[in-house]
Amino acid sequence: MRESGAMESAQDVAVRVREAEDPLFGAVTVELDTAAGMVEVRGDTVPQIVLRRAVGVREVDEHIPVGTRDGALLSLAVDGAAVQVRPGKGRLTRRSFRVDVTYEGIVYRLVPDSLAGSRLLRDGDPLGWLESVGDGDVSARWRDGARVRAVEAAIGYALAAGFGTGAQPMWALALEALGDLLPN
Repeated sequence: MRESGAMESAQDVAVRVREAEDPLFGAVTVELDTAAGMVEVRGDTVPQIVLRRAVGVREVDEHIPVGTRDGALLSLAVDGAAVQVRPGKGRLTRRSFRVDVTYEGIVYRLVPDSLAGSRLLRDGDPLGWLESVGDGDVSARWRDGARVRAVEAAIGYALAAGFGTGAQPMWALALEALGDLLPN
């Protein structure tokens, strides 16, 4: 038992477990471990999804909850079956922050469409919108008539928690990149 007033350890801060109330699938648990670079999504009505950074990765990007956008350093499993995850480079356009997953021959893409949110697409058609600031807390809103499957929702939650959602518009990203080049 933790004493009141005691500071949280780095482990306590790195691992966050959040429960979302999905409008279609009820309780969805999202566990985010930023130190290990791992996201696990689970629930009574959704399959287990595990997104994991490779062990031993030294260069971790702290702006990305799983620590990297290098697909070669990431694994994704749907109910234990390996699935390839392909994140974009995350450069000057919102689209470059996309993350693609192909499951059962269908391409799912999470792509920013505002400062805070991202769309989940199924073979290019919108399924819904997700928001996550990178703390494991994910909210979802599904498009009316989209017939979202439980596995699709779980993939969306995992990608949103693992990479965050939203991105600045291109002009703001360009100004930020330019500012990084200027001397202090």
